[in-house]
Amino acid sequence: MLNTLRTVFGFQAFRPNQEEIIRSILAGRDVFAVMPTGGGKSLCYQLPAMMKEGTAVIISPLISLMKDQVDAARENGIPAAFINSSMTAEEISGVSRSLKQNRIKLLYIAPERFAMPHFLAVLKSFPVSLFTIDEAHCISEWGHDFRPDYLSLSLLSREFPDVPAAAFTATATKKVQEDIIRRIGLRTPFVVRASFNRANLFYEVKPKTGVASQILGFLAAHQGEAGIIYRTTRDSVMETAGLLVSRGISALPYHAGLSSEERNSNQEAFNRDESQVIVATVAFGMGIDKSNVRFVLHADLPKNIESYYQETGRAGRDGEPAHCLLLFGRGDIPKIRYFIDGMEDENERSIALRKLNQVVEYASHNVCRRRQLLGFFGEDYPQDNCGGCDICTGSVEQIDVTVDARIIMAAVSETGQRFGTGHVVDIVMGADTKRVRELRHNEIKTYGAGRQKDKQHWRFLLGELLAQEMIRQEGDPYPVLKLTQRGLDVLSGKEEAKALKRLEAKSKTKPIAGSSSGRYDEALFERLRSLRKKMAGEHHVPPYIIFSDKTLHEMCRHFPGTLPEMRRISGIGDAKLQRYGEEFIREIRAYRDGDPGAAAGRRG
Repeated sequence: MLNTLRTVFGFQAFRPNQEEIIRSILAGRDVFAVMPTGGGKSLCYQLPAMMKEGTAVIISPLISLMKDQVDAARENGIPAAFINSSMTAEEISGVSRSLKQNRIKLLYIAPERFAMPHFLAVLKSFPVSLFTIDEAHCISEWGHDFRPDYLSLSLLSREFPDVPAAAFTATATKKVQEDIIRRIGLRTPFVVRASFNRANLFYEVKPKTGVASQILGFLAAHQGEAGIIYRTTRDSVMETAGLLVSRGISALPYHAGLSSEERNSNQEAFNRDESQVIVATVAFGMGIDKSNVRFVLHADLPKNIESYYQETGRAGRDGEPAHCLLLFGRGDIPKIRYFIDGMEDENERSIALRKLNQVVEYASHNVCRRRQLLGFFGEDYPQDNCGGCDICTGSVEQIDVTVDARIIMAAVSETGQRFGTGHVVDIVMGADTKRVRELRHNEIKTYGAGRQKDKQHWRFLLGELLAQEMIRQEGDPYPVLKLTQRGLDVLSGKEEAKALKRLEAKSKTKPIAGSSSGRYDEALFERLRSLRKKMAGEHHVPPYIIFSDKTLHEMCRHFPGTLPEMRRISGIGDAKLQRYGEEFIREIRAYRDGDPGAAAGRRG
């Protein structure tokens, strides 16, 4: 096992849980594993596939992802192929011949292919070493991305009783976990629930003020870095992509309204580092395996925590630091409610509403983001300060907001607790609107009582009072504000109201706690990154498949000058050493010779 780990994959040691999973598969036991994105899932089935007789069949949901997965395996010297609807009959026949000749170790197929009646016969025509179900949450109707074609996987245990099956997902609550195991029919599986903590990700939430300027400001701090911007609608995707291009930023759109050719072309350009940013709806989902995404920006509110966790998880898959920013505005809530209200099934509607409330709480509560995320998946975060979110790294002070809270609450009370956030803010701001005049709310005591402060202040305060359950929202589809008992106690003078005043998070001049990063020569990194892109073009694969950012960073710390030295760099197995080692060594030597003190200084 360790020899295969080192020679094929270029790693000196296993990550948490990998060894136990691999030993279970090699012993012929079924496995169910919840592992975070970037946790090393692929190695858990690729390594035993290399050690077992026959071919491992990997069921993966997106055709667009298969080519990259196969390319990445081949770069490590693993014979791999896929069969999908993009291929000609002749190409499929060629793969089938190779399978029967036992020349393929990894075969990637879509669940739709597995569901075809005749395909079982194809699978039985060659020795199968193991079945792997990737993105296994797709089989559960309780999961966030249910796919009916996954239901056919219940045939596995019956049709292949002697072949182990391993199911992997990056996100599953305990309820979804039980549903997956039951639906696939896993036989007393070895179960792993790895920590959901992505220590290298920095989580931040900012009030949404001006989306365009906020996006541009964020990108200015991430020049040259690859990232994803999520928007809710197709129109906002096109608008944002157009804005970025107009400002000289290489950006492409991705949404379901584009032709499949354009979507594939744009995704390919992003994968190959030809476009810095992809602006996308959630249609840009599991089909991204790019390891060097350095940021994910949600410019609109996600519909649930599972989606948010999955989407932020596309950042930092190589283990290096990455930044996840969510712009939160309560104006996004009614837009999501509109879709929820259109659901015909009452139970489905109720679940969606509960999930929306959870993501609103995450965005509006001023407590550790990481603790909140992990808590959603039933995991306790043991430390007081995660060191990797805006709350834990920002300067936070508790301030008394009793006076302003009473103004808001009095306005809610005086208007009979029958109006929503916008109207109540208009009252305290003294807004001269038609509705305020018609309802004669310009004649009540609190009208204009808060005009000395801006609208953003009052909206922020309302968010705090909602988060602390001094006020609650009630009713569909346009919720009104109601005072809770705590709120009534504040209004009557029995209790004070406090809020956390958050200053900007401190600049991150050091790596996020728990990440693998350290100081490295940035000028050399740029040169190696250019070389990587050039070689990726020659080999017709995305640059991150050649070497990850993490591997390049390590080169830029240790300056390997010989093949044995290069072999000690993480992520370089025998195949990659032979294919790329000399060329990268030459580039490092050229840089070192041009700046003789650089290597000595870094090594010191």
